Amino acid sequence: MYRRVVRALPPWLAHALRAQRGPVPWSAVGRGALAAGPLLCAAVLLERPSAGVVAAIAAMLAGINDRPGSRRAAVRRLGVPALAGAAGLLIGTYAGQHAGATAQTLLLTGLGLAAGSVSAVGPVASAAGTQLLVASAVGAGMPLPEPGWQRALAFLAGAGWLLVLRLLLPTPGAPAGDHRHGGERQAVADVYDAVADLLDAVATEHATARRAALTAALDHAQDALTGPRLRRYASSAAERRLRAQYAAALPLAEAATALAWAGERHCGRASAGPRRLAAAVRGNTHSGPLPAPSRSLPALRALDDALLHAAEAFDRGKGGDPPRRRRTAGDLLRAVLGAGGREYGLRVALCMGAGVALAQALRHAQWYGPHEHWYWLPATVVFLVKPDLGPLVSRVLCRAAGTVLGALLFAGCAAVLPRPEGLVALVAVSGALIPVATRHFAAQTAVVTVLVLALVMAGGEPQASAGRIGETLLACAIVLVVGHLPLPGQHGGRVRARLAVAGRAAQAYLAHVLSGSDDRAARWTLRREAYRALAEARGTIALAAAELPALARHTAGADEVAGTLERLVDTTTACAVHLDDTGRLTPRHTERLAALAGELRAGRRRLGLRESELPAAV
Repeated sequence: MYRRVVRALPPWLAHALRAQRGPVPWSAVGRGALAAGPLLCAAVLLERPSAGVVAAIAAMLAGINDRPGSRRAAVRRLGVPALAGAAGLLIGTYAGQHAGATAQTLLLTGLGLAAGSVSAVGPVASAAGTQLLVASAVGAGMPLPEPGWQRALAFLAGAGWLLVLRLLLPTPGAPAGDHRHGGERQAVADVYDAVADLLDAVATEHATARRAALTAALDHAQDALTGPRLRRYASSAAERRLRAQYAAALPLAEAATALAWAGERHCGRASAGPRRLAAAVRGNTHSGPLPAPSRSLPALRALDDALLHAAEAFDRGKGGDPPRRRRTAGDLLRAVLGAGGREYGLRVALCMGAGVALAQALRHAQWYGPHEHWYWLPATVVFLVKPDLGPLVSRVLCRAAGTVLGALLFAGCAAVLPRPEGLVALVAVSGALIPVATRHFAAQTAVVTVLVLALVMAGGEPQASAGRIGETLLACAIVLVVGHLPLPGQHGGRVRARLAVAGRAAQAYLAHVLSGSDDRAARWTLRREAYRALAEARGTIALAAAELPALARHTAGADEVAGTLERLVDTTTACAVHLDDTGRLTPRHTERLAALAGELRAGRRRLGLRESELPAAV
């Protein structure tokens, strides 16, 4: 009943009511309980509560980024934003001490432009930009006795403590008891299961969704395996084995995709081999004999060959390295200076500048009363302007509701809890709840509000629930206005930028396949990049489609173009497998490629894209 009601609502409202599902991440809950609370407790015992507040804020921000995955991926996901946050705290502190209100406004506006543009690079860059801006606002406005460099060190200590917990604490239920590689092993096993699921769905209505799930599993495993090596010698054998197992899954994924494209039914035992390989990865055992599928089709012959290759890789523990993302300096610069980076950077700068200017004006307005926490307004704006957290109106509704709920909860707790023991306990409980609350922006906001208000009071300031609500409502108004302002260029720059990246990746993959090259490793790398770019474009398009009609209309038709690109990459994969088997393409392949090229040209015209932005592959 609830799902039917949500589906009947407008997209911009339905999104605000949806929450992610899944098992409770108990290991992250434990880390959250051991992070901010103990840091604050240690600082209070050492009579340095203000340093403990900074460290706890850093641990809280790191906890928001502490998502499921491997330890090596966590180093980049937690460490890079922490470094950016420390830099922002240092910049903000010295700006607050040595610059006037106007200079602070201009400086933070410029930081917003730079951080917003860099955020277009990817999720880690987006988190780094967010922490840079939040910490710079906190540094400029929070009254702390420590100098800037000590605040930055305290910030790094807080984030670093959570990262140490992430690296050292065992993961409950890790496959085969391998706590060091639990995340990597689970991710690789999920890839083989996703291959089997796609094979089971061939010639059914579920094939497209299963292929998308396979792409997501491959993306997750690739991220899990391509981070920094944490143990150069002790874990090298296990790491080599996992990397070989992931690399062996790539030809299996290719063959399964080609079989789904052909849409011809096959014997049910085709998926039995990948299922056994998934179990072998989880159990850290050899694969044993694998059932051979029929060899009646080129794709089935490719699947049989890929299974033989995988069995050899599992037995020997040797194989190729997993493909890495092909991100050159030119690609990163294109993302920062492209349409998506420019649009988002400009909106972040406007929101940040308006938030700082309004906060400074209220700070010096006699009629407004005391305004010690003026930095709350720009810091809240930074979170609200992030499209990663959902469509604009959904973010605003969730932020307002979550802040009101969190402020009321804290007011009730503050009235009965002893100080400072009760506040420390409240910070610990809130830190433990963050990994669960990140499934919905309103829940995350409520938990973060309780934690922040507890930190403020632990630092020696009075209860500030009412002020927190007021600052949040002002921030919501700023972001709503700026989000609908007509700016230079086109609305939907992020969508167009993602589609352009996906189009170039699809073109490169197709050109490699049609060139007749025998370099299969390069082909699998290009295929991975094409599907990954398409998945990122799909996610951005889905968020844009859930905006208010006034904004959603600017990206109308983008989903159809992304679907055409996906069909082009699927067809390219089928062409690659068929060329391997016969050395030539059938009329069905060539006609399909020509038809998709025509669809891309039409989609490009509808979206107003240039040929350099979305090539019509032939």
